[in-house]
Amino acid sequence: MSGHDHLVGILGGMGPAATAEFYTKLVRRTPVTRDQDHLRVAIWADPTVPDRVGAVLGGTTDPYPAMLAGARRLRDLGATVAVMPCHTAHVFLPALVRDSGLRFLDMVAETVAELERRPGASGGVGLLGTRATLASGLYQRRLREERFDVVLPEEPAQLQVDLAIRKVKQGNPEAAGRHLDNAVRAMARTDARTIVLACTELPLAARHLTSTGGTDLLDPTDLLADAVIRECSAPPPAAKHRKAG
Repeated sequence: MSGHDHLVGILGGMGPAATAEFYTKLVRRTPVTRDQDHLRVAIWADPTVPDRVGAVLGGTTDPYPAMLAGARRLRDLGATVAVMPCHTAHVFLPALVRDSGLRFLDMVAETVAELERRPGASGGVGLLGTRATLASGLYQRRLREERFDVVLPEEPAQLQVDLAIRKVKQGNPEAAGRHLDNAVRAMARTDARTIVLACTELPLAARHLTSTGGTDLLDPTDLLADAVIRECSAPPPAAKHRKAG
């Protein structure tokens, strides 16, 4: 299956700026010489999906029906591979795969795999994300299975992360950057060598950072875009032939 045999489905709108940013990254990171070299993409961006953070923290499935409806629309359009540029929504990913029949690439899995490939992989990994992403243990479970030390923000830093996310959603990435700056500086004083931006709004705020405090920032949406490109450029598996006899 060649790249143009694929239709990439993006289940987005959670939030809209993060969805647009992910598609921009996918376009920028795809090696092309002309328009026709780009991937075919269908974006379902539904900003009316109920709050994911409140649902995960409250133990409800309020966002799931809208997310599943969007995934089924992408499936009906013929999506061959799908992604969801929202970390908190990945709590619902196993159910989405089961109920939609779509093949989703997993942003959390891509991030853990990248950290394993990096030199000094046993160092501390800091996580900055929504309270729901951190409370769900999405990243912590997988990172600890791979023997990473996980560093979570203290409450003052988490408050700054909350504000950074909110400011991006309000259309003010510059103010978001100031709040994220405070959180990153606090994390830089811990054992974290790498900080994962585990909310898709945070990379938009990170453009306005004044310093990373000597830590490495890892953007999972970059890794997810690269995974899509790899998936769509990979040769098909070799056909298996029966032996005559």
